[in-house]
Amino acid sequence: METSDLLKKVRQIEIKARGLSNNIFAGEYHSAFKGRGMAFSEVREYHYGDDIRDIEWNVTARFSKPYIKVFEEERELTVMLLVDVSESLNFGTQVMTKRDMLTQMAATLAFSAIQNNDKIGVIFFSDKIEKFIPAKKGRKHILYIIRELLQFEPERHHTDISQALEFLSRVMKRRCTCFLLSDFIDRKDFFQPLSIANRKHDMVAIQIFDKRVCELPDVGLLHVVDAETGHERYIDTSDKAVRKAQAQWWQKSQARLKDTLNRSGVDFVSVRTDDNYVTALKNLFAQRN
Repeated sequence: METSDLLKKVRQIEIKARGLSNNIFAGEYHSAFKGRGMAFSEVREYHYGDDIRDIEWNVTARFSKPYIKVFEEERELTVMLLVDVSESLNFGTQVMTKRDMLTQMAATLAFSAIQNNDKIGVIFFSDKIEKFIPAKKGRKHILYIIRELLQFEPERHHTDISQALEFLSRVMKRRCTCFLLSDFIDRKDFFQPLSIANRKHDMVAIQIFDKRVCELPDVGLLHVVDAETGHERYIDTSDKAVRKAQAQWWQKSQARLKDTLNRSGVDFVSVRTDDNYVTALKNLFAQRN
């Protein structure tokens, strides 16, 4: 991408992401994530309307009536974007590629974080850590992140979410809010490192997928290539059994992913490349309130 085209694209994404974070997500983002940037202050008796998740069970048991933990909001929260840059993200058959949507969502989250006076950083990963951008504040820093989201070229093509999570746990000493953005096409199980990361940090998973991974069109003989392995084959999409098998594979893989995330206690939203990601983010924020 030429420099002039890159700057134009960066500006377009900035205008859209800033507008969304200012006009739509400002209060919702703050409400959804403020509780994860709180420092414990004291306990007091439970009052009607208090969040039951804040109940201090040890004190409650001692005095036989409910007490809750009171927090003071820390002045700043650190937000990390854990961004999948493996080759499969370059796939797209609808409005945009998965990487295009990931970039727009990541930029919107970044502007929401800055507006909330939070620091924002990024970890790009494939089956290795491709690049680490430490968390900072400011528009200049966000524009640098957007440029990297648009033009970064990974050295490797495969996906290893476990390695990315382990790196996050090593480099982030203090608790942070981490958005894991990926299509989650990973042949390895990442339950254990995700559970460990979520105990230390506030993990949120955002899956981006294309319509055709779950719903094959009836277009006859189709040449397909696995973007991460390079494996090629022909499939007959006019065969109902083939289309049914693909749909069943997708359902099973989604069930495994949701089970992994649920057992890890990680909030999760899935968005298709031809869907409105604004709605997906609003639903994600709402489920945390």
